[in-house]
Amino acid sequence: MLEKIIQGGYMMIPLMICSVLALGVFIDRCLAFMRNNRIDVRALRAEILTLLAEGRDEDAITLCASTPGPVSAVLLVGLQTHVKLKAVHEKPDSIRTIMGKAMEDYSLHAMNAVQKRLSILATIGNAAPLFGMSGTVLGMISSFESLSSAAALDASLVAGGISEALITTAAGLLIALAAVIPLNIFTTMSENIELEIEDAASELVETVTMSAIHAAA
Repeated sequence: MLEKIIQGGYMMIPLMICSVLALGVFIDRCLAFMRNNRIDVRALRAEILTLLAEGRDEDAITLCASTPGPVSAVLLVGLQTHVKLKAVHEKPDSIRTIMGKAMEDYSLHAMNAVQKRLSILATIGNAAPLFGMSGTVLGMISSFESLSSAAALDASLVAGGISEALITTAAGLLIALAAVIPLNIFTTMSENIELEIEDAASELVETVTMSAIHAAA
């Protein structure tokens, strides 16, 4: 394997850097999504609604604060906003609008944390084939230079350049695949988390708004 990398020429250096970065991001995001998957979001939402129904707003806030993950973080912002609005006896329509806006704004920060470093995989997926093609071009240039300086046609003179060209091309394509496939998987998982955030936020807003309406009646 090391021999093949050496045969690929100096364009293998950026390709190897890309591969190491892709591997690092892959491991980092795998661990992050695994931690998030261990959180039972449905159970969290149900418990929050139960606490709110019992008038235990502070306990609901404590529950969200002690639960990791983007969904609980967004719900925490909504609950904190609810408590503040409840203290000043805000109208139900205002509660719906202000709470919804607060959670929507914070969800952008939460999703940024979920999608962290995915842009690195996207960049590697685009750049690795270009590095490979550059190595191909440089390898062919080397082959033709050797051929032009030779007194007679000798296949061994161009073999090294062609080998370099093929190795860098193959490496670039393989590294791009190793970046793009996880990127698509992680993107799908982050979209599912975003849907969970939207559903949980909508449910919380509706519950709090209806509670405020009944209290005002």
